[in-house]
Amino acid sequence: MTTPATRRTMTRPRNGRMIAGVCAGLAQRFGWSVFMVRLLFVLSIVLPGSQVIAYLVLWLFMPNRDH
Repeated sequence: MTTPATRRTMTRPRNGRMIAGVCAGLAQRFGWSVFMVRLLFVLSIVLPGSQVIAYLVLWLFMPNRDH
């Protein structure tokens, strides 16, 4: 079980954003490269699906990081 201090939360950073910080927040949450998350998102746009809607939903529901 993780304590609140060691638990990683999904937030949007205030620095290092390109648009809204969603890709940067996802990358930091899961320990992935920010560049790879952004690249995968851009490449996924050519596939059918609701990627843009998912991005907008995450933008609305992911809080900004406090610091």
